[in-house]
Amino acid sequence: MSKYQTPCRYDFVGSFLRPQEVKQAKADYAEGKISEEEKDRIIDAAIADVVEKQKELGYHVITDGEFRRTYWHLDFMWGFEGVGHEQTGGGVQFHAELASVEDTYLTGKVKAKPHPFVEYFKFLKQFEDENTVAKYTIPAPAQMFQQMIVPANYANTRKYYPTNEELIHDIGVAYQEVIRQFYDAGCRNLQLDDCTWGAIVGEAAKQRYKLLGLDLEEVKKELLKVNNLAVEGKPEDMVITSHICRGNYHSTFFTSGPYDTVADYVFAKENVDALFLEYDDERSGGFAPLAKVSPDKKVVLGLITTKSPELEDKESVIHRINEAAKYVPLERLYLSPQCGFASCEIGNKLTEEQQWDKLKLVKEIAEEVWGE
Repeated sequence: MSKYQTPCRYDFVGSFLRPQEVKQAKADYAEGKISEEEKDRIIDAAIADVVEKQKELGYHVITDGEFRRTYWHLDFMWGFEGVGHEQTGGGVQFHAELASVEDTYLTGKVKAKPHPFVEYFKFLKQFEDENTVAKYTIPAPAQMFQQMIVPANYANTRKYYPTNEELIHDIGVAYQEVIRQFYDAGCRNLQLDDCTWGAIVGEAAKQRYKLLGLDLEEVKKELLKVNNLAVEGKPEDMVITSHICRGNYHSTFFTSGPYDTVADYVFAKENVDALFLEYDDERSGGFAPLAKVSPDKKVVLGLITTKSPELEDKESVIHRINEAAKYVPLERLYLSPQCGFASCEIGNKLTEEQQWDKLKLVKEIAEEVWGE
């Protein structure tokens, strides 16, 4: 077992740009040109390569880059009983671009079963060594809850769950079981990726929920409840972190707004060990809400953007870290990019070389600020 735990002083969210051979293998498999075994062999080799690159850069955390997934969130949901999906050509409107996603909906009660992602983690874990720890990323329980009550799914979900409370219970309990599966497979560092908090900040979100006839404070209570239920009873030596995101698709975003209106919930009361927070541009607001972070949590400042190839100015980033330290002690602060480089297969608009340059910058700044 590795001596390291996340977050590391210089860290990253988890996804990496898919190499061309991975995209081609998936396309060839979908067209029946290669077998599933051949596709998996190609992806396995690509994961081994991306892990080696992470190690070469000197990072103490490794991920599989999410290379096996099409979507950062939906693929995981398909691993539960009671969840179906279908490609209908629909999508979600991001800023100036429609994100293509598969319809994902309930077909029955949500229950855990042996989850395929646990097997994916086992493959990654073999690459752990004395200098690295394997982190696995999955969507937050709140993300699954929200997926099932979006307007397009609402009527269907009510066939199986007359109330949100019943849905929250089953999702939370199912997640508890899958978290145990990860733990039994040797996973000690699990990250919950969560766009739900980011989707309810800002004036546009306020208007959107008002049109749906939903009380925002009630929504926040439900998100907190399902996330905390899922991690209830988790093993003491398992670190669970949360990445709060405002959407990341092909270098576009879903929503904008500061953390002020959700800090009393997710910062103060969500039972995770650390928060990975987007702070890469003015859409994220200021650092003042960090004063609400409970003293048992670490904060990973996502000050380096993954949405564009331009490298940030080192001194500006250091200045911002010092600004954040007015609200959270420097020893509880860490540094990372604001999101993954490829939340979906399409990836963001930068090259693999530019992706690695971003991570080199993160490490360089962290070593200068913290001396480690």
